[in-house]
Amino acid sequence: MSRPDIGKVDDLATLPNLDEKILLEELKCRYDQDKIYTYVGDILVAVNPFRDIGIYSKEFSEKYKYQKRTSNAPHIFAVSDAAYQAMQTGSSVGGKRNQCIVISGESGAGKTESTKLIIKQLIDICHGKSQLEQQILQVNPLLEAFGNAQTVMNDNSSRFGKYIQLKFMDGAVMGAKISEYLLEKSRVIGQNPEEENFHIFYYMFAGLSTEDFQKYKLKSAETYKYLTNGPGRVQSKSTETKKLFAELNNAMDLVGFMDDEKEDMFTILAAVLAFGQIEFDVNDNDAAFVKNPQAVQVVCDLLGMNKDELIGILTYAKSSAHGEVFQRNYTAEQARDSRDAMTKALYGRLFSWIVNKVNQLLAPEDDLDTSKGTEIGILDIFGFEHLHTNSFEQACINLANEQLQFFFNRHIFLLEQEEYKNEGVDWKSIPFVNNQPLLDLFLAKPIGIFALLDEESHFPKATDHSFVEKMGQNFAKNHHYIKAKVASSNNFSIDHYAGRVEYDANNFLEKNRDSLPNGTMQVFQGAENQLLGIIFKATISRTGTLALQRRSSKKSAMKSRKRRRTPKIMKAAASKKKLTVCAQFKNSLSVLMERLDLSNPHFIRCVKPNTAKTSRQFDGRFVTAQLRYTGMLETTRIRKLGYAVRPLFEDFVKRYRILALSPKLVTDNRGVVKILTDMKLTDWQIGKTKVFLKYYHQEKLEAKMIEMGKSAIQMQKIVRGFLVRVKFRRMLEVARREAREAKEFLEKMKQMALVNHQTQLKLVEHDKDIPADYFDEKNEPAIQIDEAPPPPPPPAVQFAPEATPLEDVQEEAHESGGETDQEDILEDEFVRTKDIGKFGAKGSRAASVRWFQQTQTDQVRQTSDGQFAPWFHGIITRRESERLLQNRAIGCFLIRVSESRFGYSLSMKTPSKIKHFMIDQLRNGKYVVVGELPVFRTLNEMVIYYHKNPVSPFGDFLTEPCGQETDDFDYAELMIESDEYQGIDSIAESQSSQDGYLSPSKVSGVESSGMRRTQNRLTSKPRTEESRENAVSRASYVSLIGDQEPSSVAPSKNAPPSVAVKREKEAVDKKDKRTSIAGSIRSFFSKK
Repeated sequence: MSRPDIGKVDDLATLPNLDEKILLEELKCRYDQDKIYTYVGDILVAVNPFRDIGIYSKEFSEKYKYQKRTSNAPHIFAVSDAAYQAMQTGSSVGGKRNQCIVISGESGAGKTESTKLIIKQLIDICHGKSQLEQQILQVNPLLEAFGNAQTVMNDNSSRFGKYIQLKFMDGAVMGAKISEYLLEKSRVIGQNPEEENFHIFYYMFAGLSTEDFQKYKLKSAETYKYLTNGPGRVQSKSTETKKLFAELNNAMDLVGFMDDEKEDMFTILAAVLAFGQIEFDVNDNDAAFVKNPQAVQVVCDLLGMNKDELIGILTYAKSSAHGEVFQRNYTAEQARDSRDAMTKALYGRLFSWIVNKVNQLLAPEDDLDTSKGTEIGILDIFGFEHLHTNSFEQACINLANEQLQFFFNRHIFLLEQEEYKNEGVDWKSIPFVNNQPLLDLFLAKPIGIFALLDEESHFPKATDHSFVEKMGQNFAKNHHYIKAKVASSNNFSIDHYAGRVEYDANNFLEKNRDSLPNGTMQVFQGAENQLLGIIFKATISRTGTLALQRRSSKKSAMKSRKRRRTPKIMKAAASKKKLTVCAQFKNSLSVLMERLDLSNPHFIRCVKPNTAKTSRQFDGRFVTAQLRYTGMLETTRIRKLGYAVRPLFEDFVKRYRILALSPKLVTDNRGVVKILTDMKLTDWQIGKTKVFLKYYHQEKLEAKMIEMGKSAIQMQKIVRGFLVRVKFRRMLEVARREAREAKEFLEKMKQMALVNHQTQLKLVEHDKDIPADYFDEKNEPAIQIDEAPPPPPPPAVQFAPEATPLEDVQEEAHESGGETDQEDILEDEFVRTKDIGKFGAKGSRAASVRWFQQTQTDQVRQTSDGQFAPWFHGIITRRESERLLQNRAIGCFLIRVSESRFGYSLSMKTPSKIKHFMIDQLRNGKYVVVGELPVFRTLNEMVIYYHKNPVSPFGDFLTEPCGQETDDFDYAELMIESDEYQGIDSIAESQSSQDGYLSPSKVSGVESSGMRRTQNRLTSKPRTEESRENAVSRASYVSLIGDQEPSSVAPSKNAPPSVAVKREKEAVDKKDKRTSIAGSIRSFFSKK
């Protein structure tokens, strides 16, 4: 078979011949044509273009929704669609399961950007337009600011790993959770040449105002020692960085961070930089002292701490023995280490709190049955690194990449080929590089690199050199470990799957211990900065993250209960040594691998085309190295020759038996063969318990299922139409028969009425002959009516005041007493409490009025004169807003209070139709048009912004407000006090249900003619006594009720006494109740 033209094949597994040279030629040719995506079977290879090539627009997004993989060119959107469809419809492999998308590659290969594109497409596929979806989309930019930095290999390198879980229910996003892994805290205190600190510091210097600089006691970026590299970026890229800071602020507002939380965050960040300004010197006794106490004062002023206490923690350590207290002075180097340790702890805990806060805000509500939900996880973890100087962080990063490579190899090669052998399938084994021995080198117990590091970390006198010597003694025969040629060197090398890396073991022990100076926790916990106290009172989980929710999985809770069986066990647990960073990292990797194993994986291999980070440059040698160590050639071969889909006979037949047009098909190999034969598929094999299919077989089967599903719908349409027509004819015949019978019945009644009328006339004539004294009333005793005591008044409904998230967390932290045993919580579980609110249940008119009166009155006033804004309207319907805007100019708009939720709706006239947009108030009190990114402090600010910027992608601008109609103010009911409104509303509803003479809509005054006569006196000024009197006219409400009593039927003399008494009592009760209503309203207005 001849080879197709180079660059024309979308799936390299379909090439007749394939070697390393052909693989490289295909990728290079496609890259030169801006075809950066290529399939290798069901695996996507993505080459970073280092520029925008215009393939991520809305048009492309729609093109890849609910499509077959082969219907379009390879694209990352197709991976999102495949994962979503697999989650929704399931597959023959395992039915509906959780999905995971594993993105791997070198640092700078484009993993973070790929993650953002995948999440964006998943939100678009499930038609996510609510505020939750917009918040999820803002999470990545938010975390990038605090967790990413510029390195030699990547301008936006992730200095932490993250696993994002999108939680779905019936195809809709219900929440999200982010798990963080190993933030590179050491970057805060120093960076390698040509590298920078975390982005957030440069954002602050570019975006903060002059007043903020004074508030946070900031100076120019060049003066800070922790910013040795990168201050020039503030000047050279000031406009771009300032824009990024504004976007970060907006993202924090959109996700739900409070203003005071943001202020505390920036205060802590300023304190981090201020810590680096503290300098030390030594006295004649070689004891360290603070050289510039004013720098310590800046830190204490920012965080609200005692200056002397902080200086003591930085310069000496106290210990006690036999009742005596000893003070050990630090050297200058030890004092600097103490300062840096406190700084790293500050930034590390702040970052972990941000992730925890995001999880808290995006968690599903507590009434969501998560057992019925599904999820799609996206893994974006730091890429393999080989820097000029490789330290403890690079060892952990590269180990994580080794673990992911093992997961890929095990899923693609190991498990698959073992299954061929066990099922007796004719198969020639494809060799691959198994990196299990290297994982054992790091993780094995009791002798492994991490085990030795933990052991040395627990010995006070151990050094980094003693750790290197022990490794040389134990791993001399391991071909993955290479000793340094110089015996006194602290360097060692590891042969990773991606190549040999030389590590510098200096500070390995200190970084693994991650210890704090004595007294640090107490000082930070007692600081006046509210957020600082919270993050240092929080529990540290076994994976090294903050556990502010204090919830854990059921297994973890059971283990925790077992550990607390006796006071002795509790004491032993409390005395356990703090988990090292190695131990926490191993726990987090274990949890991650468990999640991936429980999901159906989709793989994306990101490739970096060159080391210069420039576009249109394809370095063949550099790309070949990446293809080799990732095993892409072997992967292509196994996808070409292997069987990616391997369902059990029973699962396959149950799903696809309809294709054989045999509902009672046997669920063994005979049924499988019949389905595949009827579908005319080839190149499949039958095992002992499973059928082995190519990756494209399942796509063909699913396409046929969709086709037959459409045919079934068409047949159902025809049959249902026929049945409905038959039913209609029967109903029509019944209706005609009943009409005839009714007509005959009425004729008979007419005849009987005439006969009865004649009889009555005869009786009247006969009664004239009866004497008059026959009708005189006899003296009968009066009937006594024992009135029942009035029912007790209903209990008043009380609503508990809402607590801010900060208050809740602070109270929990205070009760917990600070740091607890790390092993109690494996990972924090997040549940978003359903917002019941203090205004009542959403969806009721009274609750919406109460919400508006207590929280929104000032938001719809103009700052100049206090009047209600001309665009403001009350609780009016969508149809009423359309009527008001019907004959107005293009861009005319109004904002109305919503009745179904606590928020507003924006209605505006456009050239094609009248459009409606929801306006939500976020938890931090700010406003956003649902589906749009900008967040506003006030509605007035929002209106001004959308006068200059389009509300939607279609270019719709606000032009002029739609005011109230003459003598018709529709926000009158919003001017009544909430408790009085509730009373009037409830009485009106009860009366409306009884006799229909009063309704809530009439109480609001919108439909009353009496209200219209007096609404010209309504005003929108602040609530003074005069404005309250004008807000709702007393005469209007009196005219609503009226002075006439509803007509009632007088009791007949011949009626039984009990019936007569009951009717008379009901009439009296109605009169008294109506009198009470009128009296309440008159009393209300007389008070005003």
